[in-house]
Order: sequence, then structure tokens, then C-alpha cells
Amino acid sequence: MATVTAPTTETEFTRIPHPAPIADAARREALADPGFGKLFSDHMVSIGWSDGQGWHSPTVGPRAPVTLDPAAAVLHYAQEIFEGLKAYELADGGIALFRPEANAARFNNSAARLAMPNMPEDLFVAAIRELVLADRDWFPSVQGGSLYLRPFMFATEAFLGVRPAKEYKFLVIASPVGNYFKSDGPAVSIWVSEDYTRAAPGGTGAAKCGGNYAASLVPMGEALAKGHDQVVFLDAAERKWIEELGGMNLFFVFADGSIVTPPLGGTILPGITRDSLIALSRDEGLTVREERYSLDQWRDDAESGRLIETMACGTAAVVTAVGRVAGKHGEFTIGSGGPGQLTQKLRQRLVAIQRGEAPDPHGWVKRLV
Repeated sequence: MATVTAPTTETEFTRIPHPAPIADAARREALADPGFGKLFSDHMVSIGWSDGQGWHSPTVGPRAPVTLDPAAAVLHYAQEIFEGLKAYELADGGIALFRPEANAARFNNSAARLAMPNMPEDLFVAAIRELVLADRDWFPSVQGGSLYLRPFMFATEAFLGVRPAKEYKFLVIASPVGNYFKSDGPAVSIWVSEDYTRAAPGGTGAAKCGGNYAASLVPMGEALAKGHDQVVFLDAAERKWIEELGGMNLFFVFADGSIVTPPLGGTILPGITRDSLIALSRDEGLTVREERYSLDQWRDDAESGRLIETMACGTAAVVTAVGRVAGKHGEFTIGSGGPGQLTQKLRQRLVAIQRGEAPDPHGWVKRLV
């Protein structure tokens, strides 16, 4: 599909005021304990795409249900992709995004894999900016809170033939959030899925599409039922190499100061937090290797003391320590079972950059106001 250049200046968005926004008192009460992904702001952004017309009708208006024809392609052939990023309140009262252009690039990579239209980066970022400014009163008051943003696109054309759709809708919604994990423990516990895989070579593992997450729900349910916080997947071919969690990338920290993270290779989502941690670790003078790491190595290195920390990372959870790993063949503890020094250090440094509390040497922060 050809890229269609679209209008992106803020004056070209149609703005429709919400006729009945949530009352100030009710909003403040909700924001005091928002949880994660359960509370939503007043507005959303909507942009259409059609073959021949391209991107059109950019609008920010009241958040409302989506009307779809029963034959809409997304309901039958799952042409759907999404992104996740956060807006942060800065110490001086401003608002910023963290590496939104990286989200735009990954969004388009996902779109290409699912035969969907490319969205110009400036339109993607402008849409997010419109929503954040419309709902700037929705930042939660809890410590570490942020406004989680969910841009997504799905096929709306009504047809039952198997081909790429010719009509799509792009939306952005916002959710005020606190901590991702429900448990307040210093580290999370991981269940190893040996019966299910997340992605295979040549599949959609590197795309951020709903089908990848649907495939993780059964093993994730198993993990939760056994008292764990997350599930980790092995490769589909040999069932031995660590890939990623249900929604996060992994890093392995060794006593000699080196770090290993599984290589992308098309089956692992290229996390933006993952890429940021690689850069920050190298800034610290640490050696980071992107190479395969097996479940057996993970267990042996943890039990020998060679491995001292494991970090899980993603936009939602930021950086979280993995303290315990369990599976059909037993379990093992990493280090002391709590957060290690490097995990805490990198998390603090990353969060400080995101919130404008530390220098931003890589130019990652995009200030909106």
C-alpha cells in the first residue's frame, strides 16, 4: 500500500467537546486509586482510512462505543494492531511523551505484517498529543501514576472474502494508571509455559497484534492459578530457548557485570523499554549481548550464583525484578529473590528521564506542553 500524506497540524483536527464529562469530584476520587486499565478518560481520537482517500477526518471527541458491521473484516480475519505508551507529568507541571516516534515506527512495522496501511509518524504523534491535551486533567494522583495511551487500528470494511481490507479505523484512548502488577512484592514470580508457545519463525511474533496476546491467555491463566504473576515462553522449534513473557522482554544480569537479552529474530516483540535499557546499560559501561539463553542455562546459572538478577521490562510495568521461576520440573530463585541493585538503578534512571528529573542524553523525551 502506498503511504498517504495526511494533514497533521492541530488546527486540522475536528474537536467535539464532551457533552457530559465526568464531574471533577468523581474524577478526583477515581484517580486516587486507578489500578491498571480499568479507568478511562472522557475523550478519544478517531481517524479513518479508505483505499483511494487515504487518512481522513481526524477527530478528537467524546469516548463512545464503536459501531461495526457484523461482516467487518476485523471480526473475521483479525486485522488489528495496537501500541502502548505513556504520557508523564513533569516536575515543572509540563507533560511529555517518551519516544513516541519509536511507537510510530513499530506501529507501522506491525501494520506492514498484517497488510494494513502505513500511518505517517507525525499524524500518529499528533493524534496522541490531541488526546493528552484534551484529557490533561486525567493524570492520576498516585505515586508513579501516568496516563497510559492505547493507539490501535482495525479493519472495518464489511466483506467475507480473504484479502486485506480496504477500510480501517484508527483510534486512541487513554487510561489513567498506577502499578501494573497487583502484588506489592519486591519481585515477580514467573511460570514457564512448556505446553504452549507464543510465536514461531515467520509468524507475527514481532508485530503488536491482538492475536499474539490471545494466544498467551491460556498459559497466563495457568500461571495465575498456580500463584505466579506472569508466564514466560520458550521458542517454538526446540522448546528450550527463553523468548519473552506474555507482555514483557527479559534481561539476565551476571556476576561479572555482563547482561544478556534474547535476540529479536522475528519471534519477539521489539520492546521500546528493552531498547532503552540496552542503551542505558551501555551508558554505564556494561556489556550487553543479544544472544540465545536457554531455560537450563537460566536454572543452572541461578543455582550456581553466576546469574544474580533477571529483569522484566515493558511500557506498562517499566522495569521489574523476577525473583522466582517455576515450571513442571521444579523451581529456582534468582539471587535473594528480590530486586537486585542493577534492576533498581536502571529503573530509577529510566523513570527519572521519562519524568524530566534527569538529563536526557538520547533525546527520548518529547515535551507536549
